[in-house]
Amino acid sequence: MRTVFLGTNEFAVAVLQRLADSPHRPGLVVTRPDKPRGRGRRVAPPPAALAARELGIDVLQPGSVNDDDARAAVAAVAPEALCVCAYGGLIREPLLSDYRILNVHPSLLPRWRGAAPVERAIMAGDVDTGVSIMELVEALDAGPVCARRSEPVHHHDTYGTLAPRLQRIGGALLVERSTTSRRARRRTTPTPPTRRRSAPRTACSTPRTPHPRTSAWCARCTRTSAPASPAGTPTRCA
Repeated sequence: MRTVFLGTNEFAVAVLQRLADSPHRPGLVVTRPDKPRGRGRRVAPPPAALAARELGIDVLQPGSVNDDDARAAVAAVAPEALCVCAYGGLIREPLLSDYRILNVHPSLLPRWRGAAPVERAIMAGDVDTGVSIMELVEALDAGPVCARRSEPVHHHDTYGTLAPRLQRIGGALLVERSTTSRRARRRTTPTPPTRRRSAPRTACSTPRTPHPRTSAWCARCTRTSAPASPAGTPTRCA
C-alpha cells in the first residue's frame, strides 16, 4: 500500500522506521519545520526529518500540511493512506475527506487523548496503557478505533522505559493494520464521548493539576520526565 507518513518527534521515528521496513514504505514524510532546539537553541530539523533522510525518503516541512502546495506534494505520491504519529499539527479538510488517515496514538482510547498520553498514564498510576490505531477526524483523538493493543505499566516504569515499548507496539500495529484486507479495515469501534479523558501537556506543579500532593503521586510525576519527555514534564512536585 502506498503511504505518506506524518510525524515529528522521537516517538514518531520508531514508528516511521517500522513502516519503512514494511511493504507500506512511505513515499514521502511530512514533518514540522526546523526550529531552535536544545540548550543552545540552535535551529535544527525535527527527529523525523533526520530519520527520513537516513532512510532515503523525501521530506516535506510545510508551515501547514493543509496549504495548497503541501496538499499537492502529498497528492503527487498518490497515497492510498496517510499514516500519522505525533505530527504536532492540525490536519483539516479536504485532506480528511481525500484520504484514509490512520493515526497511531499511545493510549487505550478513549482514555488519555491529547498531547501527553504516556506521561498521564504514569502520573495517574494506571496499571495498563497501550496503543490505538484510529481513523482521523477533525475532532481531537475522537475518530473510530480500528485496532488497539494493551501494555502493562510497571510500578518502576518511567517515560524512558514505557515509551519504547509503546513505539514498538505502535509500529507493528500500524503495519498489521495497513496489511489487512479492505473489508477488514472497515471494522471500527466508535470512541464513546462520555469515556474520553484528556491528556494535556503535563505540568506537575500547576495549581490546576487535580491530584493530591501525596508522596506516591509526586514519585509518579517525577518518573514521567526520566528522561525528559516530549511533553516537557518538570521533575519538581510543588
